[in-house]
This record gives sequence, C-alpha cells and structure tokens, in this order.
Amino acid sequence: MISFGALLGVATVALGMVLTPGPNMMYVVSRSIGQGRKAGLISLGGVAVGFIVYIVATALGLSALFAAVPELYLAVKIAGALYIGWLAWKALRPGGVSVFTPVEVQAHPPHKLFLMGLVTNLLNPKAAIMYASMIPQFLDVPAGHLFWQSVQLGAVQFCVSIAVNAALILAAGTIAAYLARRPSWLRIQRYVTGTLLGAIAVKLATDTSRPVPA
Repeated sequence: MISFGALLGVATVALGMVLTPGPNMMYVVSRSIGQGRKAGLISLGGVAVGFIVYIVATALGLSALFAAVPELYLAVKIAGALYIGWLAWKALRPGGVSVFTPVEVQAHPPHKLFLMGLVTNLLNPKAAIMYASMIPQFLDVPAGHLFWQSVQLGAVQFCVSIAVNAALILAAGTIAAYLARRPSWLRIQRYVTGTLLGAIAVKLATDTSRPVPA
C-alpha cells in the first residue's frame, strides 16, 4: 500500500504535467473543438490505453531493476528532478500558442480516432519520460512490493490525467471562446503550473534519502 504522501505527491506532479500542454492534450482538445465532444472522448480512450501500457511496462521494469540495482534510484531521481524542472521552465516562459486555439482538422471515423489517440500517447516522449522519472521518486523501496507500488502510483497518475483531459474535452469549446477574450488567463495558467512543477523539482533535487535493498 502506498503512503498518503506518495499519493499526494504523484497527484500533484500529474496535475502539473497534464495542465502543461503536450501532444495528448493538443490532440484530444483539437478533436473536441474540430469534430465534437464525442470524437474527443473516443480519442481519449486511445490515450487511456496507452497509459495502461506504460503503467504495466514501467511497473515490471522498475520492480526487477530496483530489486537488482537499488543504486540506480538516485540517478533516476536526479533525472526526474531535471525533467520536471524543465517542464516548469517551459510552462513559465512567455510565448507559445494556446492549446485551445481553434484549428481545422480532418474528420476521422471512431476507430481511427481511437488508434490515433493510442499512437499519439505511445509515441509521446513526455509520457514515456514521465513514467520513467516520476514513479520512482515516490517508491518506498524498503517496503518492497515495488511492482504493486508502481501500479498504484501509475493508477493515481492515470486517474488525474484522464479526469482532467475529459473535463477539458467537454468544456473545450467554451474555454476556447473564453480565453480568446481574456488572454491574461493564459499567463496565469502558465505561472500556476510552472510554480507547482518547480516546487516539486526542488523538493526532489534536495531530497537526500537513499534506498536500500528490500
């Protein structure tokens, strides 16, 4: 069983990451705006399956890897802190196009929407690095059961990401119109997201704990 602190930590990082526009959000939101909410939700179904693939693969790899070489924990922790710090900088820097900017998209049938959502996520470096760098930060190595810890932490990220993206899909049209009239809100969103991610990156970088074999 994962601790409340680990659950809260993963949920916070996952929320900061999902609010930082990436390939998954751009794809599902553009589909919702250009082809309707149903298309956006079908696309999100493909993204969800991609997350499940990542969760299982990461849990299997981490449970074996950390059991054999626990010293790699520190290296992964540093890499994770650097990656999350980079996301914070990316969120805080000025410029860029809003994910809610309306764009014309070609209409696709449901099976293609689902498949494209799956492929978009599986080929998304943000998702791949997130699982490889974020999940290990919150594992309690001495407690053992690393596979199930990884699955539970991955499930937390999954629920946060799917819930936020589903909400964005359902409200994409309304949000796009609102932000078009109030560009200052885009800056506020960037600052809040960047600050949250930056705080997590600093905490991870300054954490001096070391894992020991289970």
